[in-house]
This record gives sequence, structure tokens and C-alpha cells, in this order.
Amino acid sequence: MTTTTAEARPAASDANIRKAVTAATVGTVIEWYDYALYGAASGLIINKLFFPNLSPTTGVLAAFATFAVGYFARPVGGIVISHIGDKFGRKPALILTIAMMGVATVLMGLLPTYETIGIMAPILLVLMRLIQGFGAGAELAGAIVLVAEYAPANRRAFYTSLPNAATLVGIMLATLSFLAISYLPEEVLLGWAWRVPFLMSGVLFLVALYIRKHLDETPEYVAAMARAEERKHEQSVPLGDLFRNSPKEVFFGFLSVTAHNANAYILSAFSLSYMTNTVGMSRTDGLIAVTIGSLFGIVGVGFMGVLADKIGAAKVYIFGALVIGALAFPLFWMFDTGSLLWCTVGIALGYGLGFGSTSGAQGAFLTNLYPTRYRFSGLAMSRELNGVLVAGPTPFIAQALVGWANGSPVYVSGYIVVCCLLSIFAILVIKSRSVHV
Repeated sequence: MTTTTAEARPAASDANIRKAVTAATVGTVIEWYDYALYGAASGLIINKLFFPNLSPTTGVLAAFATFAVGYFARPVGGIVISHIGDKFGRKPALILTIAMMGVATVLMGLLPTYETIGIMAPILLVLMRLIQGFGAGAELAGAIVLVAEYAPANRRAFYTSLPNAATLVGIMLATLSFLAISYLPEEVLLGWAWRVPFLMSGVLFLVALYIRKHLDETPEYVAAMARAEERKHEQSVPLGDLFRNSPKEVFFGFLSVTAHNANAYILSAFSLSYMTNTVGMSRTDGLIAVTIGSLFGIVGVGFMGVLADKIGAAKVYIFGALVIGALAFPLFWMFDTGSLLWCTVGIALGYGLGFGSTSGAQGAFLTNLYPTRYRFSGLAMSRELNGVLVAGPTPFIAQALVGWANGSPVYVSGYIVVCCLLSIFAILVIKSRSVHV
């Protein structure tokens, strides 16, 4: 198997590293702004706008089902776009991802509702989610690969933690945008104001597109392609190389992300629905709790990235899964108080410690599993296959589990614990293979 050693990696200037980090993080902000925006909307307004004939509980389930639909397109997008990234370069792939996501999100803000065109409204909504999901299928994976291939080997965890920290910036911006319009009367909110946060994505999209169009290809990728050009008879399809040479890395990399995704989507998508629809908190208080809590995650991700460079990504990754499991029951005890303070504390702990650790370590751990020539494909497959089975369905699963337990979150907490055990098992099994730098 071809490996990339620290000695063989071409050096990148500090200016190019900063440029790569900026291009990666701005795009990731948009991805998670778009996804968190829809997650927040799913729990608060999508049911009323696109599924008005359903009961409140069934309407929320239907809204979360459309949230999950986007994740079924993500692996397909991950396969196609990561192939472009491994075959033709990181830059064209990252431009394609941002273009698809930005256009789809803006179009969501222009969709007519059920009241206007009936059943076509949710059909068009699902179509936009599929396009958005296709584009997002390789966005974060590509951002992490881009940064990893520019970063010094001894600081790979810190630098790859920055795109993951950017996910929380996106979540925070999405939540703030909904918080700003939540003070409006409901008839105004459901009339036109809900469209504003979706349309604002267009501004972020144009900024990210400009930055990425002026990005240079990663030196590590250029060097790897030069070596491949010298051995044309060995060239093959990156995805084929991936599953032929690294099937264990894909499978256990996929499992390793489980705790992270369960935690992230409980906090970013389901918590708002639970606090407002089940506990009875005001929509405004729920949005404030998520906004403040996410700030702790932004700090936590960077700190844990530095720690992962010092003591090893696998150790920090496992610690994060342990923390998420330990918080599974206390998190909902805090939510059930209905107190803004305790709900904020719960989300801050989930983001600052749990999300911070898994995000701070994940980038380095996963990129080090794969050699350069199919790294983009490997990372995309590990993350996006998990997205289909865990990330996307988690809000829907959690809502259904609360319903089955007559309003109790006990089954949701159990679900989180199981996800954490799967991650810890996978990291322990595969950690010895996370060695490519």
C-alpha cells in the first residue's frame, strides 16, 4: 500500500496553509448552516408549512423524515464527488460541493408551501433536500482532506479540527437566524419570515465560491499525482483501490463516527424539538440554549485538537465517546427541568466535551487511515455511510423513541449509549492502522 510519510510530504508555506484553512472552514460553515437551519426548521416550522394536515406529533415526524432524506443522497454524492477529488483534484470537488449546497438551500427559501400548491410542496422540498445532501456528501470530508494535506504532520489534528469547529459556527449562525425571527408573530413567521434564513445562505455561498476558486491544489496531492503519472500502468479507480486495499479502514472508520453523529444531531436538530414540543419550553429559550451551548463546542474542538496532537488522536477520540455516553441520561434530565440555565449547561457539556473531543480528534484519525491517492474517497465513505444510518435518522429515531416511551427520553439515552459503545469498539480495533501522515 502506498503511504505518505512526514519526510516525503512537500512543505507548504504558512500563507498557503492559512488560505487552505480559510477555504475549508468557510465551506464547512455553509454546509452546517444549511443542515442546522433545516434541522431547526424541522422541529419548529416545517411540519406546519409542508405537512399541515397531520397531527402535531406526526407532522414533526414527517419533518424529521425529510431531514433524514438528505442523508440518503450523501453517500452517492460522496462517491461521485470524492472520485472527482481523488482523480482530478481537491479544488474542483470542493467547488462542486459548495455550488450544489448553496443553490439547493436558496431554492428551499423560495419554495411555495402546502397551502399554495398542495402535495407538490413536500415533493419539491424532498427534491431540494436530495440535491443538498448530494452536495454535502463530500463537503466536510473534502475540507478535512484539504487541510490535512497542507498541515504539518505534527499539527494535523489541530488543523483538521478547525473545519470541524466550523460546523458549530454554522449551527450557531443558523440558530441565531431562527432566534432573530422567532420574536415575530407566528403568522408573520409562517408567512414570509421563515424564508429569510434560507435566502441568507446565498451570501455565504458566494463568499465561499470566490475563496475556493482562488485556491491552489494541495502540494501532497500534486506530488502523489506526479508519482502516479510515472506509473501509468498502475493507475486505477480511486474507489476501487479503496475497497480493495482498505476495507477494514472503511468499515471501522464508519463505526468510529457513530457516537459523534448521534451526539451532534441530538444537540443540533432534536434538542430544539424536545425542549419546545415535549418539555414545553418557549421556542426562544430553546434557541438561546443551543446558541450559547454551541459556543463552548467551538472552543472545545480546537483545544481537543491540540491535545490530540500531543497524546494521540485515538485517545482523545475514545475520551469523547466516553463523555457522550456518560452524558446520555444527565443531558435529558437537564432538558426535563425546562430551565434555560440547565438546558444551556447540558448542551454546553455535550458540545464542549463530547463534540469537542470527537471533532478535535476525528479529522487526524480518519485521514491517517488512508494514503493520498484515495484519501478523499476513504474519508467520504467512512463519514457518509454513517450519515445514512446514524446522523440523518437520529432526530427521527429520537422523536419516535420519545413517542414510544410516552414522552420519556429514556430510550433515546439508551440509543446514545449504544452508539458510543460501537465507536469505542471501532477505534480500539482500527487505531493501529491510523498511521499515514
